[in-house]
Amino acid sequence: MPSALRDWLDKPTTGRGIHLAADDGGWEFRDYGELASAARRTAGALIEEGVRPGDVVCLVLPTDFTCVETYYAVWAAGATVCLITPPLFQDGDDYVAHVAAILRQASPALVVASDGLADYARRAMAGAGLDGEPWRPRQAGEEAEVQPAGELALLQFTSGSSGSPRGVMVTWENLEANSDLIARMAGYEDGDVVASWLPLYHDMGLIGCFLTPIARQGTLKLMRPDHFIRDPARWLRCFAEAAHTAAPPFAYAYCARRVKPEQLEGLDVSGWKMALIGAEPIDPHALEVFAQLLEPFGFSRTMFKPAYGMAETTLLVTMDDAPRHPLAIRPDPEALAFGRPVRILEQHRLGAESLGAKAGWVVGCGTPEDDVPVTIVDDEGRELESGLLGEIVVGGPSACPGYFAGAEAKSTRFMDGKVYTGDAGFFHEGQLFVLGRMGDSIKVRGRSVYVEDLESKIAEVSGLGKGRIVVVGVPGAGRKGLALFAETQDEAWIGGVREMLRRRLGDDVELTIVVGTGLIQRTSSGKPRRRYMWERLQGGHLEGARIIS
Repeated sequence: MPSALRDWLDKPTTGRGIHLAADDGGWEFRDYGELASAARRTAGALIEEGVRPGDVVCLVLPTDFTCVETYYAVWAAGATVCLITPPLFQDGDDYVAHVAAILRQASPALVVASDGLADYARRAMAGAGLDGEPWRPRQAGEEAEVQPAGELALLQFTSGSSGSPRGVMVTWENLEANSDLIARMAGYEDGDVVASWLPLYHDMGLIGCFLTPIARQGTLKLMRPDHFIRDPARWLRCFAEAAHTAAPPFAYAYCARRVKPEQLEGLDVSGWKMALIGAEPIDPHALEVFAQLLEPFGFSRTMFKPAYGMAETTLLVTMDDAPRHPLAIRPDPEALAFGRPVRILEQHRLGAESLGAKAGWVVGCGTPEDDVPVTIVDDEGRELESGLLGEIVVGGPSACPGYFAGAEAKSTRFMDGKVYTGDAGFFHEGQLFVLGRMGDSIKVRGRSVYVEDLESKIAEVSGLGKGRIVVVGVPGAGRKGLALFAETQDEAWIGGVREMLRRRLGDDVELTIVVGTGLIQRTSSGKPRRRYMWERLQGGHLEGARIIS
C-alpha cells in the first residue's frame, strides 16, 4: 500500500531534516537525504534478516538517529512498526515483564534493540517464549527499494499496563487521515519548525510531533524526555524559530516552576503558532502560570490549543484551533450523572481568574471537524443532546479497527466503525469537554494505568483477596480520580494501600475508599459493574457502604 507518510524515502529534500539534542547542550543535524539513505540501507539489512511486508517488527531503542533510521527502515521493508518504551518508569523485572507481555501479543518477526537495552530485550523474549536474540541495528551495503506495505502501519501499545497490554491496530488509512487532520488543525505550513521532547513510543510524541512533520519534510528539533526534565528552558528556547509543539498539562506547569525569566533573556517567541495540550485532564491554572512566565517574551494565550485524543482513534479527535483564549468551566460535581444535564457553576476565558483554578475545572477541547464525527451517548448507546453527560463516541477514518490479536478492553470498544472511548464528556457552547475515564483505566502523566493491575497490587498489599477489591476510574472536572470498593469492615490495610498508590500514581489522583459488605456488583459473566457501583454510591443507593476519608 503506497503512503505519503513514507514517500520522502524516495524523494528526500536535502537541507531540511532533524536536529537531535545532544547531552552537552548542543544539537546534531542530519538532513532527509542522509536519513533516507541510512533508512534504506537498514531496510536492506532487515530484508536480509527475513523481514517481509506485513510482518511486525518491535523496536526497543532510545531516541537517537539510529532509532529514526530503523523506524523508517521497517516501513521501507513493508513491515509494521511496534515501538516499545525504554525502561523509564519501571524497575528491571517489572520492565521485562511489561515488554514480554507486549511481545507475546505482537508475535514479531524480529525484535530490534540497542546495545544498552539488548539484555532487557533478551530476557523479555525468553519470557514471551520467543527464540533467538535481539537484532542490533545495522546497514546493508546497498539501499533497498521501498517495499509494498501491509495494511497496518503501527501497533500502538497502551503504555501503563504491565499485565494486559493492548496493541491498537493503526492502518495506513488511519494514520494518513489523522496526520492530515493534525496538520490542518495546527495550521502547519511548509517551512514550519516543530519542537518536541515527547517520547516516540507515545502516540502524541510519535504521530503528532514526529511522523507528521517528517512526512512533510519539515524541520524537527527533537529532544529526549530526560533533556526536558533536566533543562526545560532548553525546550522553550526552541521557539525562537519553532512554531508547533505538544505536551501534557504537567509540562507547562513544570516549566513555570523550574524556569526563571533570566534564563529566557533575549528570547522572542511571538512566531509560536501552536502549543497543543492533551493526554490528561487540562488544568487551567497550569496554563495560566505558563502564560504569565512567557508573556513578556511574546507568548499569547491564543497559542494554547487544548485537544482531545487517544491511541484508539490514532491520535487527535478535537482541537480548539480558533484564535481565542481557552474556555474553562467548573461543573457541579454533585450533578455529574450519565444522561443528565451538566450544571455549570462558573466559567471564564483563560486569564488571571485561572490562577488557583485547579480542582473541579475543565478546559474545552474544541469543536469536532466534519471528518471526525463525535457524539455523546447514554448507557444504551442513544445519542444525547448538548449539555448532557455521556460517553464520547468517535467515528471517521481516524477510528482504528480494534486491538491486535483479539485483545479487548472493558471500557473502550470498537463497533460499526466507531470507537466507544470509555471517556465521559459533554458539549457546552459547541465545544467538547472531557471529564476523563470511567471504567478500566485512568491517565497519569500521559500513561494509561489499568485498574485491573491496581486491583492485583491492592489485593497483594492489603491481604484481601482480589475478588474483594474493585477499582473504578472516576471522571471529574479537571482532576483524576479512583474509587476503591473493598468487601471488608476492616480498615487496618488502608494506610499501606494509600502509600502504594501515592508512589505509583503521584499525589494528584483523588482517592475514594469505600468499605462494607455486599458492595461489589457484577454482570452475569462475573465482570465488575464499575460505573454502576460508583453511580449508586453517588446517589446514596449502595447499601452498607461506608466512605473512609
